[in-house]
Amino acid sequence: MTTEGHVAALERRHQELDRQIQAEIKSTRYDELAISALKRKKLEVKDELYKYTTGSQ
Repeated sequence: MTTEGHVAALERRHQELDRQIQAEIKSTRYDELAISALKRKKLEVKDELYKYTTGSQ
């Protein structure tokens, strides 16, 4: 996979995690632990995206 392809995949994953977080927040069975885990994963993806985007400049 090319760097651009990997960045695009990371961006899609970041957006998907954001959608999952929003869905969990709106859920009637609001689960703080699940939301925290999703936010942690989203931050990891964001950190990896940052490495790729700043490293390529």
